[in-house]
Amino acid sequence: MEPMVKEVIDSYPKSIGSAILGIRQTIFRVADQLEISAIEETLKWGEPSYLVKGGSTIRVAWKAKSPNNFALYFNCQTPLIETFKELYGDQLSFEGNRAIVFKVLEQVPTSALEHCISLALRYHKIKHLPLLGA
Repeated sequence: MEPMVKEVIDSYPKSIGSAILGIRQTIFRVADQLEISAIEETLKWGEPSYLVKGGSTIRVAWKAKSPNNFALYFNCQTPLIETFKELYGDQLSFEGNRAIVFKVLEQVPTSALEHCISLALRYHKIKHLPLLGA
């Protein structure tokens, strides 16, 4: 883990940090399943961010103004969230056209989350397809 990213995650409340580490593991697992080996882990806007060549940036963050939630942020200029809503509107919660929001103490719907991450990691290869090829 990048030291700057670790520092940010360590600054979050313990339950949030654990949840975000789980999301991080999911991002890396999905990238591995897609045979994507070069994943850049960095900070964007002070938040842990993940980017691969041909993909769209995924940021994960917690904000003190919503202490019981954390979110995965996606580029709001893409149809990613619109597609996620179409596919998983009954399983996931969203913030506008930019984020999937999770409650800290609720179970994350792993299959839906993995599929959303997969679409984001392959975004530039699939952006021309209806529903991003889903």
